[in-house]
Amino acid sequence: MEHPYTCILFDLDGTIADSAPGITATLAYTFAEMGLPIPSPAELLAYVGPPIMDSFRDRAGMTEGQAAEALAIYRPHYLETGAFDSSIFPGIGDVIRAVHAAGIPISLATSKPEAPATVMLQHFGLLDEFDVVTGASADEVRSAKVDVVAEALMRLDSIGADVSRPVLVGDRVHDVVGAALNDVPTIFAAWGYGAPAESDGSVAVAATPAALQRLLLG
Repeated sequence: MEHPYTCILFDLDGTIADSAPGITATLAYTFAEMGLPIPSPAELLAYVGPPIMDSFRDRAGMTEGQAAEALAIYRPHYLETGAFDSSIFPGIGDVIRAVHAAGIPISLATSKPEAPATVMLQHFGLLDEFDVVTGASADEVRSAKVDVVAEALMRLDSIGADVSRPVLVGDRVHDVVGAALNDVPTIFAAWGYGAPAESDGSVAVAATPAALQRLLLG
């Protein structure tokens, strides 16, 4: 049976993992450690998904030096505690296992650095379902979704995967845009953190993981 897509890229935060509690708590800790006002819960939620250095700059108005200081506080605290203050969305693990069982190559494609992303997948018992784990580089030079998607495709191609008909599953506008810049369509995960308008430009909107599985496997 020929499936609609030859390889599948999955975003992590808001698509696989309900990771907002750990991220927002770590952000609050970071702001407090820096002596800065802690944003409201709604404002902190907007940080979930996009590259964190972009959010420190664009949302918090930090200078490059302040953002680097914030990252140095945020990263070890998140890796120690925040990464585990999360859960997978009901049903998405079944989708990933079904895709893997169907023999379709899978890569993670997240703006989260690869170390915590790998820890989370291992914690959820999903790491072995992925052929490739692609995320932001440790120095955050590769963190924009366009660069992460390009890296994921390159890594899949390097292991012999067919990358002729890829698709990204994501929940934020930066997923849709970053994938499109690589000529990759996006299926929008409606259960995630993005507003409905963020799905503009996606090829489909999956209301549930079960609906997503039908779109991926045909």
